[in-house]
This record gives sequence, structure tokens and C-alpha cells, in this order.
Amino acid sequence: MTALNHEQERQTSKQEDDSIQPFRIEVSKIDIDDLKERLRRTRWPDELPGTGWERGVPKHYLEELTDYWKNNYDWRKHEAQLNEFPQFTTKIDGQNIHFLHIKSPEPNATPLMLIHGWPGSFVEFIDVIGPLTNPVVHGGKAADAFHLVIPSIPGFGYSVPLSEPGWTPGRIAEAFIQLMDRLGYKQFGVQGGDTGAFIAPEMGHNSPERIIGLHLNALLTFPSGEEGELEKLTEDEQIRMTRLETFNDGYLQIQSKSPQTLAYGLHDSPIGQLAWIVEIFKKWSDPMDGLPEESINRDRILTNISLYWFTGTAGSSAQVYYESMHDESAWVPKGRGTVPTGVLLSLSHDTAIKRLAEKDHNLVHWKEYEQGGHFFALEQPELFAEDVRLFFRNIQSQ
Repeated sequence: MTALNHEQERQTSKQEDDSIQPFRIEVSKIDIDDLKERLRRTRWPDELPGTGWERGVPKHYLEELTDYWKNNYDWRKHEAQLNEFPQFTTKIDGQNIHFLHIKSPEPNATPLMLIHGWPGSFVEFIDVIGPLTNPVVHGGKAADAFHLVIPSIPGFGYSVPLSEPGWTPGRIAEAFIQLMDRLGYKQFGVQGGDTGAFIAPEMGHNSPERIIGLHLNALLTFPSGEEGELEKLTEDEQIRMTRLETFNDGYLQIQSKSPQTLAYGLHDSPIGQLAWIVEIFKKWSDPMDGLPEESINRDRILTNISLYWFTGTAGSSAQVYYESMHDESAWVPKGRGTVPTGVLLSLSHDTAIKRLAEKDHNLVHWKEYEQGGHFFALEQPELFAEDVRLFFRNIQSQ
């Protein structure tokens, strides 16, 4: 078969049904029992005496959290809560895409896509769905209502299996634009944090005429190397630059270079999956010197981790790091974005610097918060929802 025929066959295989199918989460009892049995049979490693979080997750903490996951956490309860929200799947560019679609009772609501990152999922947004779709009930105004579309990034949650290599943030952006088109939304807003803060601007570059605004949190900004670019940084900006230069990127290095090797351990061991994610929740949530449960409900953390376990997506979710690191097009200058962009900044955890952000984005909103960390929608859902409302309210009034 010729190369041309191979390509024709590949394109034909992608001429998929563009229908949208209802979806419900239904984890089998066999899988739940298997998880508990694996937790019961954990083989615990030794731990150096006198050490703590500086070397990773302490054994005593993980033992207690494991016991809670095994004996107290009720997956069925949280599965039912997740299924209260309308969920769907569709196939775009050969890839299964899972998403929540929650329509506001307000007929003139603004369509808005919310995009999660790693090690998150659509679970990150559960507490902001009500305030954003039905603000009147939550003390807001009808004009601030949104129709929400919350997709699972390819390789995450129920957007599996990955169809093939090459699912870069740019390709994901194209698929998400097609998803909004398939739902009948010709113009819409996008909110993204972490990986979502890479995907959302790509959507703005691809279809600036479609997107009314981009709201970003956990945004990364990088110096371009221009002379004098970093002169006269404020004290807070200097702290954020130091944070960017010195943060522990071990997880990033592994996931961007050896995601398949990592997958064997995390896919086979729920303790490995638990430790891999909970360490990030500890490091990136506020307060930095507290435990993640002090800022995020423990059951919500375990629901997110259970989603990774039951869907077997430790390896596939890491692939987006590999794709990003090896995507040559990502480093090609695209020019400054034209879509109005707002940034929500966590002073305790984020690294973004306004003057650097302004070089890449049409920045019209910049709000700094002392409360809340990297997982802002989880940690401070009320502040998150109000900042999203404020941004879109202002750009739509212009």
C-alpha cells in the first residue's frame, strides 16, 4: 500500500459519526473491590527517620490517607453526585471526547468552556457550576449566567483511549473549538488553568473571531531575553520569578520524557497513584505549610484521584507533557493574542508576571488574590466564580 493510500485510510477512519451520546459514570463493583484489595495488600517502603515532605509524601500521612480511602471514602456517593450533571461523549478527529454540558436557566446566558489541567479533572469545577450557571440563586445577577461546557482533556478521565500520538495543546484547542461548534455555540468564552491555560490561548489564536474572552489562572509567563526586560520588578514579581526558576519540576521531567515508564507503576498501584497526585496537591494548594485537606475537601481530592485510578489514565494524562515538550510548533512565535484576556493570580503559588503576560496576551483584566493556590476553583470557588463573572461582565459591557 502506498503512502498516499495509508493517508487516505487514516482520513477515512476519522470520518466518524459526529453524534453526541449521553454518558453516565458506572464503575463496576469488581473494580471497586479490586481497589480496596490492592489498598489492603500495599507493600510499604521504609522511610528515613527525621524526614518529612521535603523528600516526598511522608509514610505516616499516606498510611492514614490510604486507610481513609479504603474504609471511609464512599465512591458510590460521589459517583452519584457527578452523575447529577449532564455528561456526554462525542468523537472529534478520531478522539473520544467526554464533557459536561450544563445549561443555565437564563436564556441569554453566555456559553463558556472550562478547561482543567493536571493532576486535575472536570471534578475541579464541581463547586462553581451552580454559581456560574444560576447566579441568581447564589446571590448574583441573571446577566452573569453561563451555559457551561466542561471537557475532559484527551487522555484524561473518560476522554480515552488516546487515539494516536500528537495530541498537543494546539490540536486539543482545535478539537475543543469543534466541540463548541457541534453544540451550536458560534461565539463563546474560555476559562483555563494549568494545562488549560495553554490550551485556551491556542483556541484564541486559532479562532479569535469566535472567542469573546479568555480567562486564565495558573498562567506561566517566560522572559523573552530582551535587554532590560526584568528590570524594576516589584518585590512580589521577584518572588514569583524565583518561584518559577526554582520549583521542583521532577514530575514534569518524568511525564514529559518517560510517560510510559511512569504508567506501569501508577497504573498497577493505587498507592503510587495516590502519592503521585497528593504530593502535587500539597505543594500547590494554599497554605503552603499545611496539608491539602486544609484547603480542599478530602473527599473531593479522593474523587479526583479515584477518577484517575478507575479510568486508568496515569499514563495517558502524562502524554500531554510529552507532546508539549516535543511539539516544535509550540515554540514558533504566534504573535500577540488579540482576544481580550483576564488573569486570576494566586499570590502564594503562581509565577506569572504582568509585563510578560502583556507581551503575549491582550490583557484587559489582572486580579491578584492572597487566598487560594494553584487549584483556585477547588480552593476558593466563590472567589473564582466572581472573578470569572467580573471579567466577562466588563468585556461584554464595552
